[in-house]
Amino acid sequence: MEKFTVHTGTAVPLRRTDVDTDQIIPARFCASTRRTGHADALFADWRAGSGFVLDRPERAGASVLVAGQDFGTGSSREYAVWALRDFGFRAVLAPRFGDIFRGNALMNGLLTVVVPAETVERLWELTENDPRIGVTVDLERREVRCAGLVQAFDIDPEVRRRLLGGLDAIADTLRHEADIARYEAGRRPALPVTRPAVTVAS
Repeated sequence: MEKFTVHTGTAVPLRRTDVDTDQIIPARFCASTRRTGHADALFADWRAGSGFVLDRPERAGASVLVAGQDFGTGSSREYAVWALRDFGFRAVLAPRFGDIFRGNALMNGLLTVVVPAETVERLWELTENDPRIGVTVDLERREVRCAGLVQAFDIDPEVRRRLLGGLDAIADTLRHEADIARYEAGRRPALPVTRPAVTVAS
C-alpha cells in the first residue's frame, strides 16, 4: 500500500450530502473482483448528465474530494473505495462518514478526514473560486491546509501509523512473521491428533 504522509492536490467540491455507496459506484459495476478498472464507474449515474463537477476540465487531475455530511453510507461494498482510489483520489474530507466505508477506505490507503461542516463550506468556496488552488492533507501534523485555512483533525493512532508506513492489515501482520512462525512451531506438538478410524471385527 502506498504511504500517506503529506499530500497536496487540487480538489473536487462535491456539494452533496448523504452520498451512499450505490451513488459512489452503482451495483451494476460491481461484478469484477479486481481492485482496479473502476474509475469510469465512479459516480456513473451522476456523470451520465452533462456538467457534473467531476468531469469539468478544471477538475482534471484532482486528488482531494471535499464532500458533505454522511459520505459513504449504505452498503459495505469495497468497490466504492476502489473506484475513488482508481480515479486518483488520495483523500476525502467530510463532516461525517459511513463507518464501514471509512474502515474500508483507511484499509485501502484512502485517507478519510473528518472536519467540521464550516471547514467543508470554506473549502468549497475556496476551491470553487480557484479550481487550481492546492489543498494539503498532512497526516504527519494531522492538519488540512488551504489558503490560510488550517484545520486540525483526529485519527486513530494505529490507523495513522499504518498509513504513514504504507501498511495494510496483512503487511502489518507480516512484520511479525518470524514470531508467528516460532509460536506455530511450538504450538503444533500440543495440538490434538486425528487418527484413522479403527474397524473392529465382529
